[in-house]
Amino acid sequence: MRKKGRFHSLKKLRPRQDWSRWSLYSISQLNRPNTATKTYFQQKWTAKSLTRAYHGEQIREKVWKRLFKRNLPAVVPMDYKHLARYDGSEQAAGRGAGRDIKGGSKTPPMTPYMQMTYYPIERRLDSAIFRSLFASSVRQARQFCVHGLVKVNGKKMVYPGYMLNPGDLFQVEPSSVMYATGAPKKRSSTARKVAKEKATARADEWNQKSNPPTTPEVQRITAREEPTPAELKTHLQTLMQDVQAVLNEEVSAKDKQKFRALRQQIRKSIGLWKTASPESVSTLDSQFEFLKNAINARAAQDAAEASNAEEAESTSLISEDDKEKLREAFEKLKLETEHTSAWNKRNAAAPYATPWRPRDYMSAFAFIPRYLEVNQNICAAVYLRHPVARPGLAEVPTPFHLETGQLAFNWYLRRR
Repeated sequence: MRKKGRFHSLKKLRPRQDWSRWSLYSISQLNRPNTATKTYFQQKWTAKSLTRAYHGEQIREKVWKRLFKRNLPAVVPMDYKHLARYDGSEQAAGRGAGRDIKGGSKTPPMTPYMQMTYYPIERRLDSAIFRSLFASSVRQARQFCVHGLVKVNGKKMVYPGYMLNPGDLFQVEPSSVMYATGAPKKRSSTARKVAKEKATARADEWNQKSNPPTTPEVQRITAREEPTPAELKTHLQTLMQDVQAVLNEEVSAKDKQKFRALRQQIRKSIGLWKTASPESVSTLDSQFEFLKNAINARAAQDAAEASNAEEAESTSLISEDDKEKLREAFEKLKLETEHTSAWNKRNAAAPYATPWRPRDYMSAFAFIPRYLEVNQNICAAVYLRHPVARPGLAEVPTPFHLETGQLAFNWYLRRR
């Protein structure tokens, strides 16, 4: 299980079981294993790390090793019409006498056994929920189970590692499925109005704080050419309080990062206050003033844009009656173009965008394996059977090459 580091990294591409542009890009960059410059051990290790980052990365390695099986399930399709007509003796007819079948016999396609390395993970409840398109990631499916939103055979199942048996029916709360697979909700007009009011209030507050009354200590420090180390320490402590006050306000994440870096520098200067110089203190003061002025200018710009929008709306040449008619015509047009069924209507209380529409990048991952029978109307699915390999097809969905799966299987075959 991933413990630290970024989940999606462009330095080390790792395909993940989620609907995101990073996973789509990582899958597009997959290549065959490097067999020219790497040893066999390195090839197996690389294949194991790549496949484990995709298959069951939400479970621990020890848990997966207990699930690993060296026997891979497979089936051979048989033609029942041919079996009913012949008994097998026709395969030896004319053999050795120069008689050949016209056209020759077709070679059946290869069975990709090595793509079935991680088939035990497909039995897990969280993996089956993700494969049924009820969640946008396998970790979200795991969260649904822990929060009690999943039922198996009519009973609540809070264990995401529950191993499904053939014939088990599992169901997820429809509202959670719509939230997980739907587009995120954008900010409404009410939310934008509240944000504008907060920006205006923040700008007024910063304008009041921009010219604070100077304390006697600060006056003494500015009047004296060379302040004492004790006075510099007091000034640094005051500057630290000002930075902390800014961090307590509602500022953007990038601004908080800059102020936290400045706070770290001030903390180091306070620790070395006996050897601090007035130049270093003035540099910290200038940095604080620059960052604060940038926030003030941004807040003033937001307030000006909000006031300009309100002024433009108030000074519009369209009358109220015309506005009402235009609003009604616009709503009628939206009703004609959008889905207006009972389940897909506009709902302000829904945490997802309404009317419902699929999440971005869903189309690249929207497929259902053969071993699942899914009913999207009631958000329920049946686990029909265990996945198997057949000629030309492995029922375990995987983006990796056949050689990568073979190397990963050989890695766990020696360490099971």
